[in-house]
Formats: sequence, structure tokens, C-alpha cells
Amino acid sequence: MNIKDHIRSIPDFPKPGILFYDISTLLAHPDAWQVTMGRMAKLISRHQPDVLAGIESRGFLIAAPLALKLGLGFIMVRKKGKLPGKTIRHEYALEYGTDTVEVQHDAIRKGDRVVVLDDLLATGGTLNAAVELLNKMGAEVVGAACLIELAFLNGRAKLSIPFDSLVVYDQ
Repeated sequence: MNIKDHIRSIPDFPKPGILFYDISTLLAHPDAWQVTMGRMAKLISRHQPDVLAGIESRGFLIAAPLALKLGLGFIMVRKKGKLPGKTIRHEYALEYGTDTVEVQHDAIRKGDRVVVLDDLLATGGTLNAAVELLNKMGAEVVGAACLIELAFLNGRAKLSIPFDSLVVYDQ
């Protein structure tokens, strides 16, 4: 099955000149979603993780069902101020300004093997920030994966860990 056949392209969203890759059509197709999760499970299980970390918010759609499928824990990497209780933060640079990601302070144990997941890799800034945050917390981040990679934005180059994607767009 070609997963790309189930991802809708929406031009000029969220602003003119952007081509948005919409995974809601993939999520709505039970066979395609099942195949996608099976393929993602094969990609990440080779890293033998203890925990999967999903990046807000569409990364939750990938990481949570995979964690359940593989019998692993799942943690959320969220934007600043979205998690209750004590959190650990990491601020990172954007093209114009900064942003912050957080994880609850007790979400992982030192030495946990973690794979970070999101729906799409573009420039790599948020994924790299999540990796840096988890490393700062004492995790051993052993890999990352996304459903979609926009290879022309070269986000993979920002990562210092193994990275996999199921679907690659070159332009």
C-alpha cells in the first residue's frame, strides 16, 4: 500500500505559498492507518525503546497508538504552559524569536531509552528541541521518526540521532 495515496495535499494552508500535508484522510481510512502503524512499529522497534515521546499535537496521534501496540510507555512533549505540575523546559530558536517545549519532570527515568515521534519533519527545530530536552532529563534518545519528511527543508541534518520516515516529499 502506498501511504502517500492517503495523505491529502492542501495548497495555501495555513497561508499562501504553503502546501499542507493533511494526515486526517489517512487517519480516517482504517486499512491505511493500520498499515501505517505497522510500518512505524517496525521502524521504531529496532531501537528497543522503553518509552515513546510524542510532540504536540499530531505527534500524539502517532506515538500513543504505537506505544499501546508495542507495550511501551508514552509521554507528551508540549508547548510551554500546557502540562500540569512541575515541568522541565527547553527553549529553542525559531526563524523569528524563540519557543519552548516541556515535559513533566517525572515523565521518564534516567537512562530510559526514548524514541521521539511526530507527524512531520520540516526544518527539524522542534524535533531537535525535544531530543535536547529529553537528553537534559537523563533519557537516552535512541531515535526519532515521523510519518512525513519534507526532505527539501533538510531538517534531518539538525538531528544527531537515527531518523526514519515513511513518506518523503522532495519539493
